[in-house]
Amino acid sequence: MILPIVAYGDPVLRKKAVEIPQDYPELKELVANMFETMYGASGVGLAAPQIGKAIRLFVVDATPFADDEDLSDEEQERLKTFKKAFINPQILEETGDEWAFSEGCLSIPGINEDVFRCPNIKIKYQDEDFNEYVEEFDGLLARVIQHEYDHIEGILFTDKLSSLKKRIIKSKLAGISKGKVNADYRMRFPAVKKGR
Repeated sequence: MILPIVAYGDPVLRKKAVEIPQDYPELKELVANMFETMYGASGVGLAAPQIGKAIRLFVVDATPFADDEDLSDEEQERLKTFKKAFINPQILEETGDEWAFSEGCLSIPGINEDVFRCPNIKIKYQDEDFNEYVEEFDGLLARVIQHEYDHIEGILFTDKLSSLKKRIIKSKLAGISKGKVNADYRMRFPAVKKGR
């Protein structure tokens, strides 16, 4: 089932998400719906707060990046099959010299800006059966994971921009929360009054 994506300005995007207990109802169905919602919006990652749930869960499917000619063969190969749900993740370390890459967000359509992030991460997480993993990721994968991880910490990529950039996009962001945006997927806008 495709769910509406919560737009910039909704308080749920600013909440620090809570851990998911093992008896969480219909978790596998929720994960499947999140993948479907993400594909419907042509995204490569989606975090639970973006569908209105302040829980520590995000999904990533990096396969669209596998055709990027600028990446090494090794990285393209890794991206080709990368599809994963991260439950109760915890980034243990971020290392390396920060690098810039243009990021966008399904909750903030129409805005893309360069964001600096560390190239290497070590993350602990659980899968849908609550098996625990500790893995290391680098490059584009690390970036997508960091972006989604920020969502469950209540952080948006726009928070990482310079104060000048923030001022430049301020009115655009206000417009998004009021529904003044063209997104080709269902969205829920915080500043739009419900129908009578």
